[in-house]
Amino acid sequence: MRNDNKLPKLSRIGIGCWAFGGGEYWGDQNQKDVDAVVRRAAEKGLNVFDTARMYNNGASEISLGKALKGLRDKAFVISKVSPAKAYRKTLREECEISLRNLGMDYLDMYMMHWPINPLGIKHFTEDPEIIARPPSTEEAFAALEELKKEGKIRHIGVSNYGIKQLKEAVSFCPGIVVNEMPYNIISRAIEAEIMPYCVEQGIEIISSMTLQQGVLAGIYKTADDVPLHQAHSRHFSQERGKGVSRHHEAGAEKEVFQTVALLRELSAELGVSVAQLSVAWVLTNPRIACALIGSRSEKELDDNIRAMELKLPAGVVEKINRASSGVLEKLGNNPDYYQNSKESRIY
Repeated sequence: MRNDNKLPKLSRIGIGCWAFGGGEYWGDQNQKDVDAVVRRAAEKGLNVFDTARMYNNGASEISLGKALKGLRDKAFVISKVSPAKAYRKTLREECEISLRNLGMDYLDMYMMHWPINPLGIKHFTEDPEIIARPPSTEEAFAALEELKKEGKIRHIGVSNYGIKQLKEAVSFCPGIVVNEMPYNIISRAIEAEIMPYCVEQGIEIISSMTLQQGVLAGIYKTADDVPLHQAHSRHFSQERGKGVSRHHEAGAEKEVFQTVALLRELSAELGVSVAQLSVAWVLTNPRIACALIGSRSEKELDDNIRAMELKLPAGVVEKINRASSGVLEKLGNNPDYYQNSKESRIY
């Protein structure tokens, strides 16, 4: 059954807030820069701000809340709850903590951060009690429906859900309106099945990892340049992310950086940045409702905003598609880029 639960209009690009508040993964983040990014985004009509309880242990939510003071009516704020916290009681408690962190009395959207399955649970907790007796999908989405009826959340979404998991979730919660999934030039797994299914069901797609953590911004010329703690997806060899990677696969480094080299050539020809080209490519896909991009400063944000005005020639899009098809062939149609492809959290 098609979902007709209407969302407000989302901006074509949104602000990924993982780095806000600073933390081990992304390093320090100045609050003044966060304030400036959020203010400029609101001025330019960007309304989607995506955070989560796990981002820097709540510091991202706190930082975003500070930056949105006086701008709440211009923002569509998304936060997420861990599947390990999806029992009715703990999910409600997590929502209250997120609201306090943000200094808000409602969330525009609350998402299940990952599907509720054994691998998804183990990624978020080592508690043997939770692993042995995890929350159920029915219990989690009933709690989300309660929060929606109470006005504490406006919309219900999911993140990183495959077709089977979406079907199960929708059977308990027909009002799911968004599936947030990784999607970019070198992460195209959802094109084959998940994207068409979401379109058929009226579930909007918000894309994450639009710049693949800087790889598609042209920051790195080779795999050797990528910080080791960021080189643990299946795009990279298991050996490169040793101690962090858990996929045990060969990766697709050659194909990835051949694609990046082409992006450098095309961006020079078009007179745009590699990041702008990469963002513009995602925005050529009408099935993406909003593309999330992390911006550490106003300068980065302005660069990303200009990508919305960039109309890529069909020939350029085709060149990028051909070049990146080698990565797609190597990594396949499994959008869980961090687990072994035969042991996915997404199905």
